[in-house]
Amino acid sequence: MPLMLQGIGVPGSIAIGPVRHGRPLQVVVERLLAPGAVNAEVARYRRALANAQRQLRKVRGQVPRRTPADVRSFIDSHLLMLRDPALSDAVADRIREFRCNAEWALRMQRDALLAVFDSLDDAYLRTRSDEVVHAVDRVIALLAGEEDSEVPVDGTIHVAAALGPADVLRLHQRGAAGFITESGGPLSHAAIIARSLRMPAIVGVRDARALVRAGDIAILDGDNGLVLVTPDRAATEHYRKRMRIGERRRVALRTLRHLPARTRDGITVTMLANIEQPADLRAAREGGADGVGMYRTEMLFLDRDPPDEAEQYALYAKAVDGMRGGTVTIRTLDLGADKAVPGRAVTENPALGLRGIRFSLREPGWLLPQLRAILRAAARGPVEVMLPMVTNPAELVAFRASLDQARAELAARGVRYADPVAVGAMVEVPAAALTAAQLARSADFLSIGTNDLIQYTLAVDRDNDEVDYLYDPLHPAVLKLLAGILRAGNRAGVPVSLCGEMAGDPRFTRLLLGLGLTRFSMHPSHLLEVKEAVRAADTTTARRTALRMVAARDAQRAAVLLNELNGA
Repeated sequence: MPLMLQGIGVPGSIAIGPVRHGRPLQVVVERLLAPGAVNAEVARYRRALANAQRQLRKVRGQVPRRTPADVRSFIDSHLLMLRDPALSDAVADRIREFRCNAEWALRMQRDALLAVFDSLDDAYLRTRSDEVVHAVDRVIALLAGEEDSEVPVDGTIHVAAALGPADVLRLHQRGAAGFITESGGPLSHAAIIARSLRMPAIVGVRDARALVRAGDIAILDGDNGLVLVTPDRAATEHYRKRMRIGERRRVALRTLRHLPARTRDGITVTMLANIEQPADLRAAREGGADGVGMYRTEMLFLDRDPPDEAEQYALYAKAVDGMRGGTVTIRTLDLGADKAVPGRAVTENPALGLRGIRFSLREPGWLLPQLRAILRAAARGPVEVMLPMVTNPAELVAFRASLDQARAELAARGVRYADPVAVGAMVEVPAAALTAAQLARSADFLSIGTNDLIQYTLAVDRDNDEVDYLYDPLHPAVLKLLAGILRAGNRAGVPVSLCGEMAGDPRFTRLLLGLGLTRFSMHPSHLLEVKEAVRAADTTTARRTALRMVAARDAQRAAVLLNELNGA
């Protein structure tokens, strides 16, 4: 009998191959230095730090053009961490102060930073703490004499305690069949990048390194989160057949690009892409996107001084031109929470603090240049503007006043701009969901951000491995809120889109259609899979089951009904 281990898989992915173990965790030896050896030890640390940065720049330079932007952003984030004085300079100071070896100083600084982050108990800081761990591990490995190994890993399944973004990307570039990690959840960096790269992976497999030996043949079943070790011939042939079917399906999906997203009973669905930069538009067009449902503009502002109007206009104009007549929905700054505001200290609970539209209205020096750039770009093609973290109609009123001011400033300069521009509200907090009818009277459209809406509704930090099992889109409270938002938009005659992770997951397509959604916005890589689900759906049948799911007593019953709806 094969050994069977349970974890969290990347849906739609299967891999078969021999196991290869990652490097063991480094044991830090603590050594005190002679006074005359301190400067040499600081220099040794600086060399390892420089080598770690060189490795990451090399990985960054090898990223294919079509790789999703979120993968590149993770690598950039780790480079910034290695350059951060809290890591670079502070470790050198510890070597000098305590006359200790670099590995010991690194571990002390790592533990000090993690203690601070953990005490604040916030999603953004937890993400940063993961980056600290990965950055320190990389430097410690180099101090131990490990170089940037290019040992071929083609066809192997990599098993490790944890993997950072650069590690996953390097495995993908070097031909690994997939990977297993002992830690991590569905929203960990490793899982996110694996989904973006469509790389088979199972994360959160406890004690995997002890249970799975190097050289063993293993099967990764991403749909079920299973690892089968030393499978028998029948299991291997079963999964090879599934892999062949999956490959044929991927080829077939490409034929859907130019076909309409229309259900079997004739309901037309608008397919939109979420992007972070104009470079993502190529993937959106290849996926047959009708437009951009969310352009995340805060990525232009992270870890740098705010871009001026001219720089923003150039990027927005490029996105509008690149969409070739499709509407581009530009989301205003969503700084705060898991994205730090440059030049500002992170507050104790930023997820509930000054973020999204709250920050923009408080900081006209940031908002007005962005609005002027958006209005100018809108003169080149259809543009909408969308506000994050809206909680009441008064924020929409205040925003429209800022938009009027931006128009007046452009008119005074004699600069061409579009008028009017549709203004929409993101519904991502329970207060907005429960008052969606009032918001619909003040907004030109609504967009449901399910990632935050689920998190806030269930009081579950989606980045916390210890409670992420409670993050469930099928919780009755979540389904009731989704149904209510869509009903409010329909009654007001206001378009409603959904731009969270649920929109890009084909498992939920029929459910969302049944609730009345006809505007789906997602990562470009998921467009064709969701279109396939749309074309196979019948909304009359979906509506009946969706209503039963909304009335279900718990998420488990809703999951059973979802399986019935999907024909599982």
